Amino acid sequence: MPPPCCTDPFASGVVHDPVGLVTQYATWDLIGPIAYEGYDPVNDPGWEKTGAPSPAFYARWCRHLCGIACLRMVLLHRDGRAPDMFTLLTGARNAGAYVREADGTVKGLIYAPFVEYTAHTHRLPAAVHGDLDLDGLVALLDAGHMVMASVSKEIRRPEHKPERRGAAGTWYWPSAAGAGRSSSVSPPCPWTASAPSSAAGASRWIHAAPYGARLTRAPGAAR
Repeated sequence: MPPPCCTDPFASGVVHDPVGLVTQYATWDLIGPIAYEGYDPVNDPGWEKTGAPSPAFYARWCRHLCGIACLRMVLLHRDGRAPDMFTLLTGARNAGAYVREADGTVKGLIYAPFVEYTAHTHRLPAAVHGDLDLDGLVALLDAGHMVMASVSKEIRRPEHKPERRGAAGTWYWPSAAGAGRSSSVSPPCPWTASAPSSAAGASRWIHAAPYGARLTRAPGAAR
């Protein structure tokens, strides 16, 4: 049975709270080393709980799982259960949301086939926004939608210039409306973002920025 906040796809201003954090890396204490310090994820001792068939397969794909982690957050919130990360990855790959290039690199997450996958497989309809600024994203949240947007990993380190801009595509689930909130932001900020690859500690909650992995507004917060 979905929680009350998920039962009316046309409700406006509802808040999903709490929405548990799912990270794309298996071991919390290794998120920072993998993301920033060159630690080889093949040595991540928690790889098996992701559903990966081997450490090498986990290491090959874990850096591409941020969107999969966001999907799993929503499914866990709505249903109380969700397939493991690599089962979700397999479904997304079969739908064309990831493409292996001839040189072995991975292209993806590709939003259009991904939202088809979420709708057909998980009854989670979505829409893709090819270009959405922060005001537009905030408007979607105020209307009661849950939003996922691509970001640079430097969102967690604002003192660093991003290597590249996060992808412009943004998508939302009308049937999983609303946003979560966190009391972990210091100083208090009405808008926060949670990234699936967030490093340990307080940096899991990030001050609002033009591009957020999960941008949320605390209920009643002023603009």
